[in-house]
Amino acid sequence: MDWLQSRPVRPWFAYDGAMKSAHVISKLWLQIVAVWLTIALVDATQTVISMRAMGMHHLWATLFMVTAASWAAWPVFTPAVLVLLQRLRLPSRSALPWLAHAATCAVICLVWATWASLLEHLTNPLANPAGPTAFSVLWYPKFYGMLIVGGILYGAIVALNHTVEAHNRLAQQQAASARMAEVLAQAQLATLKLQLEPHFVFNCLNAITGLIREERGNDAIAMIAALGDLLRRVTDHSDRQYVTLEDEITFLRKYLALQQMRFAERLRYHIDIPDQLLAARVPDFILQPLVENAIKHGIGKRTKGGALRIGAARAGPVLTLTVYNDGPLLPPETGVGVGLGNTRQRLAALYGGAQTFALKNRDELGVLATITLPYRED
Repeated sequence: MDWLQSRPVRPWFAYDGAMKSAHVISKLWLQIVAVWLTIALVDATQTVISMRAMGMHHLWATLFMVTAASWAAWPVFTPAVLVLLQRLRLPSRSALPWLAHAATCAVICLVWATWASLLEHLTNPLANPAGPTAFSVLWYPKFYGMLIVGGILYGAIVALNHTVEAHNRLAQQQAASARMAEVLAQAQLATLKLQLEPHFVFNCLNAITGLIREERGNDAIAMIAALGDLLRRVTDHSDRQYVTLEDEITFLRKYLALQQMRFAERLRYHIDIPDQLLAARVPDFILQPLVENAIKHGIGKRTKGGALRIGAARAGPVLTLTVYNDGPLLPPETGVGVGLGNTRQRLAALYGGAQTFALKNRDELGVLATITLPYRED
């Protein structure tokens, strides 16, 4: 039957297709009881106050307790209604779910009227001088009157169930999107590292070979040691996504030291990071692609080399990272390389719309890469 085929795999009160633990079920039950107890107390208070305002004389404490206790049928039946809603969804094109829920509502109203009539018959809260009203006399008007109120309350449970399910579906989608973004960011970080290792190591090995041929053994040994230290930093903590700005700058200094061994006096750089920003939390490996791009497309293309300036600044909740090189300028409609493309996608995955990344000519003198992201500390 179609209603069986449309039965949801995961109700909103289950985890991973299985029923919640006893602790969570107990918590849900307490929440249901709390809601109905609040309704019962409000109804009892309103009943007593309105009757006293009209000058009536009843057993007020008994009337309050009986009115409140008469609502007990609803917290008892509400979990069953929620389970039924998972099996027979509303609204539905089939008549069976509607009939089943209508019958369930009628049963609840029947029990509700019976329980309320029994309580009133046994306690006589209205202080009738002739004694308690007969149960049969109380039951019929209560049942028919409660059918209307019960139908409204049952509809409210259905509507609330849909609202909670929609909220949980949205939360699950957001959690799944966050997990996917994290996986994407990890993959892009791995891609950046893989890009560094063969490309950068090949260039460094060429430089080391040149030093050996020039019989500059000490310089070659120093470069090998520096390269080993750098690769250890790349391979260590390979799964971590964030580091302090201080760690990122420490890594960048090692990278630049190796590049300076290759370019010698052609490469000049200055790092301007205020001490108070060193604790900022930034994506691991975020500045190296920008610096590599500046060296490859800027300094590396100039016979006399050039200068780099790496900076950071904070404006309230926003941290700005900059990498500037003094030319040559970007040609029109310059495409973004693999490293910078991964950087842009990774920032979007980690921060969504709370970040920006721009690469543009500045004042006809050089090229400026700018990243803005939320300022956070560990």
